Amino acid sequence: MSSLPFAESLGGSVLAWSGLSTAQKILCGYGVLMALVLLPTLALSWVDVRTLREVGIWAKPMKFMAGTALFALTTVWLTMLVPGKVGQGQSFQWIAALIIVTSLFEVVYITYQAAHGEGSHYNTTDPLRAILFGLMAVAAVGLVASQAWLAWVIWKALGGAVLTPTLLTVLLGLALTFVLSTVSGFMLGGKQPPAGVGWPVVGWHTWQDLRPAHFLAVHAQQFIPVAGILAERMAGQVAIPGVLTFTSAYIAAWFALSWMGMAA
Repeated sequence: MSSLPFAESLGGSVLAWSGLSTAQKILCGYGVLMALVLLPTLALSWVDVRTLREVGIWAKPMKFMAGTALFALTTVWLTMLVPGKVGQGQSFQWIAALIIVTSLFEVVYITYQAAHGEGSHYNTTDPLRAILFGLMAVAAVGLVASQAWLAWVIWKALGGAVLTPTLLTVLLGLALTFVLSTVSGFMLGGKQPPAGVGWPVVGWHTWQDLRPAHFLAVHAQQFIPVAGILAERMAGQVAIPGVLTFTSAYIAAWFALSWMGMAA
């Protein structure tokens, strides 16, 4: 009897997986692949102790591998939170392809440069590297544009349906990921963060560093929908005002961190 809940959970997981479209499964597989590639890169970072601007050369590739894995898996998860078959449509096939192509380009180039002991971002030492740095900016915009595209597809699929807190925050999270990430990305592209190790794990600095703001921007994809799910389950009649308040505070925090990052 004790194994029954596990069996039911396993059966439900298998059923959920079988119900995914090919595009959803490919995007999930891509996310898992990025997470798996992160492991040998982490092991390599313990052996290869070269640094760039006082930071281990493998720190940036690992951050992008982890971020890409989370981004891809979250995109699939969000399609499962909304009614209808958003993840089954042709539009989602193109959205998944856009995510894979743009993020893979960035991860491969960043890793290649790290292997050669060189930077990828802000590296304009010759025309080729300057072009590739520019292409990274294009890829970054394309990557977050996938979230705006998905928000539009979901909005159309909902038609005149009443927005629950979860649905509202899915749309807000996707839209803000695009808007805030695009703005902070362009600001970050024009202002290199300070050298050296800052905060533990992430390595950011509190002042003159736009990476904390960019983190909030990119991860609106996760934080805001999670807030919506919690509010729907726990806040009752004040769930909608609650998530709107949370979203407003989130945007305010992004503005504050952007101001700190742009300080002279």
